[in-house]
Amino acid sequence: MKKYISNTILFILFTSLFYLTLLFLWGRYAPTIFKPTISYHLGSQGHLYSRLSEVKNYGDVDILFLGSSHAYRGFDTRVFQKNGYKSFNLGSSSQTPAQTKVLLNRYFERLNPKLVIYEVYPTIFTLDGVESSLDIIANDKNDSESLKMALKINNIKTYNTLVYAFMNDLFGFNKSFSESAVKGSDKYVPGGYVEKEIGFYQPSELEKKEISILDYQLENFSEIVQLVENKNIELILVYAPIPKVNYDSYINTGYFDSLMSRYSEYYNFNEIISLDDSLHFQDSHHLNQNGVNLFNEKLIEILNQK
Repeated sequence: MKKYISNTILFILFTSLFYLTLLFLWGRYAPTIFKPTISYHLGSQGHLYSRLSEVKNYGDVDILFLGSSHAYRGFDTRVFQKNGYKSFNLGSSSQTPAQTKVLLNRYFERLNPKLVIYEVYPTIFTLDGVESSLDIIANDKNDSESLKMALKINNIKTYNTLVYAFMNDLFGFNKSFSESAVKGSDKYVPGGYVEKEIGFYQPSELEKKEISILDYQLENFSEIVQLVENKNIELILVYAPIPKVNYDSYINTGYFDSLMSRYSEYYNFNEIISLDDSLHFQDSHHLNQNGVNLFNEKLIEILNQK
């Protein structure tokens, strides 16, 4: 019996070592087409690497922005600075509450905000969080928060990418990496904002869709709200402007507005500010710089009144 147990332990150890070695070599050298369950993109779109490198040396802020690409492309830290607000934007592509919670747990104390503005786009509550988890795993340090996030998401691609990332960190393969401030049409602005070269959306009719929120994302969201409240810090939820053709494609926006209003102070800027789909938007989701300026000025007006 002892020999059986000993052999089993040895087999498990050997198999684990073989798996780790194969995963690392495969992830590092195999063509992308042959590794569908590993997705490690250091310096991917959205300048997340730059943002998370900068935040590690950032101090106290007046405003912390959270959310998806609507956040890091929608809240221009320069506009807020001109109006007397020091801010940092911790948005990331397709960021669901599962990833927001990770970033808050890592950087909330360092940033010590007086106000948290959380951009809540309905679709983020319907996503499994895999895409955003891969982005954070590749572009930030990995710790127990990464592991808890992976267990929550429970997807083989997230597991494999996290193991690969841990090994990359262990051997220090990314120490010499630096990300250019300008990548294609995107320009990174200190404080976490990404400015895109001006473009104009050509709207077309979109299919109707329903907001169907995942229970575990709503659970994560509730924990975020509670975390901020426990710090006695004001939280404002913001539905950032999207093109009217996109906004009107949702068949149950009233339900979403009602749900968000239960959690904290909430502003749906699609109902507050009137923007033109062709003049103020870059694409079917994001404001162009003209739209960003108008949106931010209106938000600052509300903050000043408060």
